[in-house]
Amino acid sequence: MAGKLAGKTVLITGASAGIGRASALALANEGANMILTARRQERLDELEAAVQKAGGKAVSVVGDATDEAIALQCVELAVKTFGSLDILINNVGVGNYKNLVDTSAAEYDEMMNANVRSTFLFTRHAVPLMMKQGSGIILMISSMAGIYGFAGEAVYCATKFAQVGFAQALDKELRPHGIKVGVICPGGVKTEFALGKGRTEQSVAQSGMLEPEDVASAVLLACTQSSNSRIIEVQMRTMDESLT
Repeated sequence: MAGKLAGKTVLITGASAGIGRASALALANEGANMILTARRQERLDELEAAVQKAGGKAVSVVGDATDEAIALQCVELAVKTFGSLDILINNVGVGNYKNLVDTSAAEYDEMMNANVRSTFLFTRHAVPLMMKQGSGIILMISSMAGIYGFAGEAVYCATKFAQVGFAQALDKELRPHGIKVGVICPGGVKTEFALGKGRTEQSVAQSGMLEPEDVASAVLLACTQSSNSRIIEVQMRTMDESLT
């Protein structure tokens, strides 16, 4: 299939649902090859089939993105299967909306590991390959909670600010090697994110939040930008946002 990403290999973490799934399908429509990773085998199997139907090729790795062995396996699989790794999308993440005094150390660790450690691990092991290639795109899916602090989300905000800072630093560090680094910061998105941890299915369904496909369109833009440009940061909010 011809497309803007024909012949390119993309690795997406947290690919089985929400923004990850929507991004996989958007990039597959442009002919990309996919390495998909998440914890749910049945969801990945379904997504592989959907990617192939959309015109892309896909293989998947089941596992926890906070496990360094999974990051290494995914990068190695990209080279073994498709010969390169051109785009990394650090999408996996968790949230837990609680006041600081109600947040346990275990909940802190869960958010830091899922949102920050996974971003570090996959980036750390993708970068040497991209440096050797002399090209690559790395995107972090952060949040508007990485731009502004919100009450009841202090730890979550800390993890998302960390992703933004990580991306800004790597933009300067890796650009001399031909690698573009950017961050996508959406507001609330209608996904399974934080269900039972501050969100309910009903509250999400009745909200005017962004759709996963809205964010996927920004991901696609960042992945198909001209060779002479780089998208450093995208901030996204719903049109339903209050003016006050």
